[in-house]
Amino acid sequence: MPSASIDFDLRGEFIELNQLLKLAGLCNSGGEGKMLVAQGLVKVDGAVELRKTYKVRAGQLVSYRNTVIKVLADQQDVRA
Repeated sequence: MPSASIDFDLRGEFIELNQLLKLAGLCNSGGEGKMLVAQGLVKVDGAVELRKTYKVRAGQLVSYRNTVIKVLADQQDVRA
């Protein structure tokens, strides 16, 4: 089964892991995202992450099942 990839433009310094899962469309709510994390089904940079409100920052990879979310710095936030 091929992996899917989602590019997520981060606005601000970080996003909580459970909210990222919701906004990326991998679950229906932040509460459902918390359950997925608590069950050990979500990885950040290849390691299982059990902290539901872990602060995900630009440059990190979040994976759930066959989907990888690439967290990118929002180009509007980048200062020259």
